[in-house]
Amino acid sequence: MLLLSADQKRYLVTLRSGRTLHTHLGVFAHDDMIGRELGDVVYSQLNNPAMLLEPSLYDMMTHLKRVTQIVYPKDAAWLVHRLNLHAGSRVIEAGTGSGGLTTALAWAVAPTGMVYSYEARPDIHALARRSLERVGLLPFVHLHLAAIDRGFEEDGVDAVFLDVRDPWRHLPAVGRALRRSGFFASLLPTTNQVTELLNGLEANSFVDVTVEELLLRAYKPVPERLRPEDSMIAHTGYLIAARFVGPLDDPARWQVKERQRYRARMQLQERIEQEAQARDRDEGEPGRKYPRMPLPG
Repeated sequence: MLLLSADQKRYLVTLRSGRTLHTHLGVFAHDDMIGRELGDVVYSQLNNPAMLLEPSLYDMMTHLKRVTQIVYPKDAAWLVHRLNLHAGSRVIEAGTGSGGLTTALAWAVAPTGMVYSYEARPDIHALARRSLERVGLLPFVHLHLAAIDRGFEEDGVDAVFLDVRDPWRHLPAVGRALRRSGFFASLLPTTNQVTELLNGLEANSFVDVTVEELLLRAYKPVPERLRPEDSMIAHTGYLIAARFVGPLDDPARWQVKERQRYRARMQLQERIEQEAQARDRDEGEPGRKYPRMPLPG
């Protein structure tokens, strides 16, 4: 249950008889909320009101107890879209972290799909399990307490998401786990990591590659004075997506046009330099581009 106070504070509550919620507006008894309708107003012992609402996915993600940085909801929505997830999808995630994205993935594939999430740290693994159980999504997640250096236990999955420092190292394992034409995505904070991943995707039979960044600006919902919020969450990471297709006869043919043009320019430049070097050898004068012209007698 989501409890929304009159000053817009939000509390995600798992209702249990006899329990209480302590807030800056006083104490709200769970028994006063159990059995009530969504939209009803309840009161603390200080007579301060709060409204009962259905929690959204955004609420579930942002109210997780966390020991690691979570994937922001704006990025999670993009990832669900790019990974083409729907009820019945099977998706691998590494690593689990605090379970923010895991929550969004499970929400997308339920009730007939499954998320296979890998996390190497026991404490974070246990925290993510408790968080997923709290929001009722644990039945749709298989949590692995394991590193991914030896690959994944699953194969033929629909999508793989990597939230690790060096995802390019694991692309061969990703290819073995994905079905053909399966979806891949990763989230990276720096451009040099993106460059490494792009080179790895080219070398491992991935196509339809994109690199994007999402900036979300909130506005103050005041009709008489509509304006942006004073601060915003700007850069959170670079979002890379691709499709796995297996070995290709001519991988360069399936690269984006900008990449093909760049490669063609580099090949032309290399050929010009080779021809210049060959002329130098023929003339015996390094650096001369044209043969010596005979002087008039």
